[in-house]
Amino acid sequence: MRKWGFLLIILMFLLTACSSNDVKTLRVAEVTRSIFYAPQYVAIEKGFFAEEGLHIELNTTWGGDKTMTTLLSNGADIALVGSETSIYVYSQGAVDPVINFAQLTQTDGTFLVSREPIANFTWDQLKGSTFLGQRKGGMPQMIGEYVLKQHGIDPHKDLNLIQNIDFANIANAFASGTGDFVQLFEPTASIFEQEGKGYIVASFGTESGHLPYTTFMAKQSFIEKNKDVIDKFTRALYKAQQWVQTHDAKEIATVIQPYFENTDIALIEKVVDRYKQQGSYATDPILDEEEWNHLQNIMKEANELPSYIEHSILVNTSFAEKAKK
Repeated sequence: MRKWGFLLIILMFLLTACSSNDVKTLRVAEVTRSIFYAPQYVAIEKGFFAEEGLHIELNTTWGGDKTMTTLLSNGADIALVGSETSIYVYSQGAVDPVINFAQLTQTDGTFLVSREPIANFTWDQLKGSTFLGQRKGGMPQMIGEYVLKQHGIDPHKDLNLIQNIDFANIANAFASGTGDFVQLFEPTASIFEQEGKGYIVASFGTESGHLPYTTFMAKQSFIEKNKDVIDKFTRALYKAQQWVQTHDAKEIATVIQPYFENTDIALIEKVVDRYKQQGSYATDPILDEEEWNHLQNIMKEANELPSYIEHSILVNTSFAEKAKK
């Protein structure tokens, strides 16, 4: 009996070892922690990545520059960040360019928050105000300026525009008294509203249209060496996107709550519903050419586009297209 018991233990150990070796760990660097990225957290929590034999090691790197630096220095395998960063890297002569392979969000995720409640907001009410914007060169800032211009406001002439505050400190700066208006992500915007620190008066997402606001990207060399892994990752993401599309805000909020432990679940539900209503969550991972060109037009409008880059150079839709099949 002891002999058989010993052999059984050995067999269990070997099976566990084999199973462990089949799991691929992927280091993912996300640019910020936001309800805006709900499908990513759903893919982890609902086990969609695990079903594909992937273990996601998620790290929040707080800001586009830091996220891209982490990816380029091999501190991460995949980055979740704005597509504009891949254009900046390519324009600097990167030998190993960063390729966008799966889209997560398809609109801007920020909201215009005023210090005082405004019953009937119109964009021209910003003229002459102090506007606390996002970091210069980042997608939120470029979208902000694009939307303002669409409403006849020159952000550099008609506003006292502040853009020199670090991404992670913008909300704190507004809370401490800086600015009449601020451009904020969720859930911070809704938390401010709940606490009476600010009031949401408009959505930059609904004003700016579809574009590849946040995408998963990796270095070309990594993709070429790990095509099967990228296949699995994209397939899991697509499952999550479809799950988010077919479930209500309350169910989604319940799944992603572990990523926002200090946020009331009713508030998470409210924010998810807001993003779903304005179509912020991409329903599939495909980053199409029209969205790519819209992104570059916005960058050009903000004088931040180094040069036009063809969609085929920095976007690989093959994994997303395969996942949809």
